[in-house]
Amino acid sequence: MRKVLAILYLIYAASIFILLMFIVLPFVLLASALLRNETGKRMILFLLRCWAWAFSLCSFFWVKTINKQVINRQTPHIYVGNHGSYLDGVAVCISVPQHFSPLGKIEMTKVPIFGLIYKRIVVMIDRSSKESREQSVAELKKDIQKGQSILIFPEGTMNKTDKPLSEFYDGAFRIAIETQTPLLPFVMINNRELLPRLEPLNAHPGLITTVFISPIAVKGLQLEDLPQLKQKVFDQMEEAILKYS
Repeated sequence: MRKVLAILYLIYAASIFILLMFIVLPFVLLASALLRNETGKRMILFLLRCWAWAFSLCSFFWVKTINKQVINRQTPHIYVGNHGSYLDGVAVCISVPQHFSPLGKIEMTKVPIFGLIYKRIVVMIDRSSKESREQSVAELKKDIQKGQSILIFPEGTMNKTDKPLSEFYDGAFRIAIETQTPLLPFVMINNRELLPRLEPLNAHPGLITTVFISPIAVKGLQLEDLPQLKQKVFDQMEEAILKYS
């Protein structure tokens, strides 16, 4: 009986997801076609936030945010968060108060409807291609130079282990040091439990809690400091996950 209810719930949530995507898609395409690049991306992010709020309310995947007051909205940040569920995009759109450019996998552009929106807002990366990685980093650095925040999941992909976090890539921390931009770690609690990546039939409604951790300054750090910086962020995020779980 539980599996039957889970299947019905997944069908309901997926239907809401698709319906809302169909509703927001024409406005995204118009914003992309009629507005200048930066203005268009800001409008698309606004539309995605509206979509995320609507999906959250209708699907009963609710989002709560803690410690948003630590964010100085006048300063660009490099947001780094854990990644464990397909719900993370919804939580990020609702929780992060600044305009930001997210880094995302190029494979997601193949998803029908969603992919059309995805490629208009995300800085895409093909991790198997050195050229793609370098191009993505260059684009993210340009956004920072324009005074805009960026968002990177340092695990690179969804965490499929039984640990709070999987190993971090260097990218976010290298960009932080090279641009001298503060890191702003955050964690999403309960995301893996509500919609498990490997066991979707265990999906159920509930609350995702996004917890922002105090910004980490990188002023004066050099590339040789990268391993220590990465470990510091990893430890703080792991501690926060264990504390709030």
